[in-house]
Amino acid sequence: MLNRVVVAPSGFKESLSARAAADAIAAGVRRVLPDAEIDRIPLVDGGEGTAVALASATG
Repeated sequence: MLNRVVVAPSGFKESLSARAAADAIAAGVRRVLPDAEIDRIPLVDGGEGTAVALASATG
């Protein structure tokens, strides 16, 4: 059975960017579901990290 997980967090102000949070959550999911297909979609609300998220999403 294929497990697909979407990880779409916002950042944690002054501690983790949305990307870092997505990576950390995905790592935890990978430990429990090693064969899962994981899509990381960092979200931002226009505050800190918006420029980085846009640059990352658009290449």
